[in-house]
Amino acid sequence: MPAPGLVTGGAELVTVTVVKLVAGIDSSTQSTKVLLVNADDGAVVAEASAAHPEGTECPPDRWWEALTAAGRDLLERAEAVGAAAQQHGMVTVDDDGAAVRPAMLWNDVKSAPQAAALVTEFGGPAEWAARTGSVPTMSFTVTKLRWLAEREPANAARVRRVMLPHDWLTWRLAGGGSRAAGGDPSVEPVTDRGDASGTGYFSPVDSSWLPDYAERALGRPVALPRVAAPAEVVGRTSWGAAISAGTGDNMGAALGMSLAEGDVAVSIGTSGTAYAVTPVMSADPSGLVSGFADASGRFLPLACTLNAARVLDVTARMLGVDAAGLSDLALKAEAGAGGLVFLPYLDGERTPNRPSANGVLRGLTTSNATPENLARAAVEAVLCSLADAIDCLRPCGITPGRIVLTGGAAKSEAVRLIAPAVFGLPVVVPEAAEYVALGAARQAAWALAGTGEPPSWPARPSVTYEASAAPGVREQYGALRDDAAAWQEP
Repeated sequence: MPAPGLVTGGAELVTVTVVKLVAGIDSSTQSTKVLLVNADDGAVVAEASAAHPEGTECPPDRWWEALTAAGRDLLERAEAVGAAAQQHGMVTVDDDGAAVRPAMLWNDVKSAPQAAALVTEFGGPAEWAARTGSVPTMSFTVTKLRWLAEREPANAARVRRVMLPHDWLTWRLAGGGSRAAGGDPSVEPVTDRGDASGTGYFSPVDSSWLPDYAERALGRPVALPRVAAPAEVVGRTSWGAAISAGTGDNMGAALGMSLAEGDVAVSIGTSGTAYAVTPVMSADPSGLVSGFADASGRFLPLACTLNAARVLDVTARMLGVDAAGLSDLALKAEAGAGGLVFLPYLDGERTPNRPSANGVLRGLTTSNATPENLARAAVEAVLCSLADAIDCLRPCGITPGRIVLTGGAAKSEAVRLIAPAVFGLPVVVPEAAEYVALGAARQAAWALAGTGEPPSWPARPSVTYEASAAPGVREQYGALRDDAAAWQEP
């Protein structure tokens, strides 16, 4: 595409401004979203989405079908493309590039026994934290490799390569894939250090694989993607667009929000996350903080909860209301929900590590058994769980100055108003946007520009919420959390 310039036509002088467009992809648990973005300022020109199948496993071809549907009429207008996707998923392919089995997703918890065994087998939590930045839980890819070796040995024997979801999508965009699907299995897959740091067989500080960890987990050697530099062009699409390295969803969101020092991002979506960008690697032997790398050459210590927005969805369904109705009910109750306390570990939990846990409701009486108090208890439970996650970051050298709140549940007025009282910090809610896809687009623009730092895009409009700390809310929540440990041990 030509650069901006002047075009003459007879006596007229016409200025032509050429807009470079880039595409950002967010392949999440639930859907694929595609944004077409102005490379110079991050303005969204067009967007589309397509749903994924539900569950904790998914054939990767379903992601490609969703990307094809969502990207129709958008992707081929882009000069560069970047893909961000859910972390930790295990995509295994054979010699012909075909998927060996459906991808195991981050929220698949059946490898919890393998996670515990690997931690012991490989030298204990401190050794894991020092080598990989994290102590693996059942979410991490390395635990899924061990599960595959133990539970599906015939499939394990067929595995030629293991990739993450964003690696696989980037590979397909570059022409990789099985011959049956029209791809070339000889195309070398590529990853980035951010998403790679969530596997459990990567060293964030050295930006290199630990292939012996992957081999010992699977029981034999396995090919791993090449690790690209943050701003590298790793290939070309069939229409000639540059392909950036891509990254994991949390790294993409951090890039999309341009997180600054003192910012802690809290996302309340399918999972809950609290993370910050820092120049120093973290290595938490407790396992509560994952010492990830980010998408820019820095680090992204992160604490994750399995139970987040779905807790609010389930509570709303129990009360027979929608999300707005739940918010209205919660705001009609007093802080502390009249002594009603909800532990929101409905589907097991990762922070704290209680894979077999379930939800607990404490303090129910005839006087506080109201829809309003139950709604309030649910909102406070999700926020208290995330406040615990924020606290986990502090020993890693993170001093939060403010919380940047995103995710689907950030649209709830009750969440926005109650959050600063629970967190004890100002809460900034940027305008609703697809920040993971925006981060992928910003990375694509960075690769296109070839500069030393990502392009500086204007900050999006935001609203800041402040409130006095709610007395007793975190204390009563913490008491229930600690008491429940007796019957919710890993």
